[in-house]
Amino acid sequence: MPPAETLPRRLPIRSFVLRQGRVSNAQQRYYEAEMPRWGIPYAPALLDLAAVFGRASDDKTPKFLEIGCGMGETTALIAAAHPENDYLGIEVHTPGVGSLLKEIATRELANLRVIQHDAVEVVRDMIAPGSLSGIHIYFPDPWPKKRHHKRRLIQPPFVHALALRLAPGGYLHCATDWEEYAQQMLDVLGAEPLLVNTAEGFAPRPEWRPQTKFEARGLRLGHGVWDVLFRRRETDRSAG
Repeated sequence: MPPAETLPRRLPIRSFVLRQGRVSNAQQRYYEAEMPRWGIPYAPALLDLAAVFGRASDDKTPKFLEIGCGMGETTALIAAAHPENDYLGIEVHTPGVGSLLKEIATRELANLRVIQHDAVEVVRDMIAPGSLSGIHIYFPDPWPKKRHHKRRLIQPPFVHALALRLAPGGYLHCATDWEEYAQQMLDVLGAEPLLVNTAEGFAPRPEWRPQTKFEARGLRLGHGVWDVLFRRRETDRSAG
């Protein structure tokens, strides 16, 4: 049996700081109009993912989680390119949620929903074990100062919780443009017994992750981007 989950009930250190960023008129308008339709309120109870997307209880549509949607560009592009899948995005910042809701409404993305809440609590309280086909974590805050590394999202307890939510063969895909954080991601995921690396070290960018404008600009300037792609083992290594 895999080791017990170790996420605490109270989280004194969070991986984000809620800043008073400016919300544009368009973001506010879409937030108010579309959040009741496409948003899911946080609650400490497991989600029925089939019901969330209006599907039958025995529906087998693959479910994917994206943590930290930013302004929603990548999330929307992935959902639009793969209508055969369902996507649940998590973002804490209102401008980003408003932008993502605009993408959902204008693109008519019936396969995308959003939760505005701390991802650690959402995963702990709302996502059932073995329910996800994939998890995306793209360009999380690197918290570059050493004294802030404890705030980084990719830490062993959270990675273990994520691995438990994956179905056998499901993947956990992280990407960052901060090399030292990329190495931490590789080390932490590599130490999780439920996961196995799909590559020898860092992975090439898979086709499902679009290259953002910010990323393309960074690459032109010589900045690096590192992808880390692991899969849930088909058979738990600790079993037997």
